[in-house]
Amino acid sequence: MRPVLSELLDLLKLERIEENLFRGHSQDLGWGQVFGGQVLGQALSAAAQTVPEERPVHSMHGYFLRVGDASRPIVYTVDTIRDGKSFTTRRVVAIQGGKPIFNLAASFQKIEVGHDHQRAQKLEVPPPEDLMSEMELAAKVIGKVPEYLRARALAERPIEIRPVDPVDPMNPEVREPSKQFWFRAIDTLPDEASVHRYLMAYASDFGFLTTALLPHGVSWLTPGMQVASLDHAMWFHRPFRLDEWLLYEVESPSASGARGLAWGRFYTRDGDLVASAAQEGLMRNWELQKETDKPG
Repeated sequence: MRPVLSELLDLLKLERIEENLFRGHSQDLGWGQVFGGQVLGQALSAAAQTVPEERPVHSMHGYFLRVGDASRPIVYTVDTIRDGKSFTTRRVVAIQGGKPIFNLAASFQKIEVGHDHQRAQKLEVPPPEDLMSEMELAAKVIGKVPEYLRARALAERPIEIRPVDPVDPMNPEVREPSKQFWFRAIDTLPDEASVHRYLMAYASDFGFLTTALLPHGVSWLTPGMQVASLDHAMWFHRPFRLDEWLLYEVESPSASGARGLAWGRFYTRDGDLVASAAQEGLMRNWELQKETDKPG
């Protein structure tokens, strides 16, 4: 397995300190803060390690409370709230420096047979083989990328992303608030289903708030923009593998009050809906607020 993916798996597996107590470290993606998807994946991993493998997670809801420091470890405490006949419930709090930075509620269900349907979906998008990866796209314009971001833009990533209709964050244009991109792990993953689920939780944080910014002609690199995840929810519908291509469709139905809402759906190449996600995030424009605060 390639080192960058192996490192991510090690980070997400966590170190068990005590019963229901885990410790995780962080990857610094270039700005010193902990990537929200990493905390999501680690919190889900902590919860899953207290639940039998035959009870996979079916839903999770989390709140980002404080910015995490990528140079310091994070401790995850798991509250084993309920172990029922069919469902298991866990609450996880991520703590850094003695303060909670994230909390998660997750529900697990024993595998059952039941009615099965999904809205018909035909993936009318180019296949991933016909598209360039984000890293390849960045290499074509690396001279225009801010110097402090160049190393990160060209660094190998554990999850390869291939946008269907790439967006240039340095020259944002007004667009419809929707995105589609293919993604998968860069190497073969273990057969443990839980590994694929907490890696999807990690990857699900890509592209949410940037989609909500599209109709306003701004990006996270626009001067005066403050962008951060506030909450995040996921529902797992069907089995999948994250080392096979998945299409992630993201759309933003609303933005108001310096917050943006985005929905996401994950499909296999055959059009099977395997998971859904939703997130609300801060998209504060300080320049706009300055204009609003000017005396009339």
